[in-house]
Amino acid sequence: MRVLLPPPDDRPWRVLGLMSGTSADGVDAVLVEVDATGYDGGRPFRALLGHHHLAYPEALREGVLAAAGDRLAPSALCRLQRELGNHHAEAARELCGSLDLAPDLASLHGQTVQHHPDRGATLQLADPYVLVEALGCPVVWDLRRRDLALGGQGAPLVPLTERWLHGSGPWLALNLGGIANLCAWDGSRLRAWDAGPAMSLLDLAARRWLDLAFDPEGATATGALEEALLARWLAHPFFRLEPPKSTGRETFGEAWLAAEAPALEVLPLPDRLATLAAFSAASVAREVARLGPLPPGTRGLVSGGGARHRRLRDELARRLPLALADDVAFPPGAREAVSWALLGAASALGLPGNLPEVTGARRPAVLGSWVWP
Repeated sequence: MRVLLPPPDDRPWRVLGLMSGTSADGVDAVLVEVDATGYDGGRPFRALLGHHHLAYPEALREGVLAAAGDRLAPSALCRLQRELGNHHAEAARELCGSLDLAPDLASLHGQTVQHHPDRGATLQLADPYVLVEALGCPVVWDLRRRDLALGGQGAPLVPLTERWLHGSGPWLALNLGGIANLCAWDGSRLRAWDAGPAMSLLDLAARRWLDLAFDPEGATATGALEEALLARWLAHPFFRLEPPKSTGRETFGEAWLAAEAPALEVLPLPDRLATLAAFSAASVAREVARLGPLPPGTRGLVSGGGARHRRLRDELARRLPLALADDVAFPPGAREAVSWALLGAASALGLPGNLPEVTGARRPAVLGSWVWP
């Protein structure tokens, strides 16, 4: 183990985590206390000192969605990298300023705009040098590509941190961001993978037919299901893949919705959105079924923006073999940023941040590249 950054002698580490997920709605910044000695016992998290969400301006969000939809020229992609760096740095400054605390290190996820695990490629944008200059502390970034270089999916990476945060099981945790992912611990084995779309298609549908960034609480998704459409969508090749697997807007994004729009637009708007919500729920249920019978007493936890979509929650309740409770350990949007802070601290200590049994990589590896002040 090669320690890249020794922790302070007299206090826990203060680690900044920055996450911008596939929902592409903005940046979540957290400052957490990390016990560097706690990784040995699987309990490095000490405390959440603060959380701040900084939404993307409309023009920046449009740029992210255009990049995800393969609609940006290289010159615009180059500019987007810097613009995202500026936005992440502003989120970090606002959080640290409100707390009057400086981080010892920062862990930057960046905004995923392309993810092609079948080709060993992924791209997260946000200039880390801008963040270093804004904070004056080391920054670790680009944590996914090492796993891909080792034959893995580069995702999901948060299951390791979920085990650190949830502790003893059994439990099943669902994160419903742009993409749904599941993580299950039965007391001895951790399994996790992407389950399909969560809010990506629903949010794009809200933009297309409601002229809104999202449908608040799924208020419009009140109609009947179009079962023939649902059955056809569930025949998508992604659902035939065995784990490990991951996905993104390249599969369930603008191109998908544009192709399905003619079939959807013959339906009343409430039916369109209800059927899309059912697709997300049925995708999750199909992937949960791969786990087999869940151990008695398994806790079901749900987080992410989809946890507030009423129709999606109703459809999940109807299709899953266990009840889901809101994961209230952290404020909405903070959990994945906390996970990224813990992965960044692990990298600083020279500890692996991937789980080969989850991602499919050939071996565990220390993740990320470092930028120093």
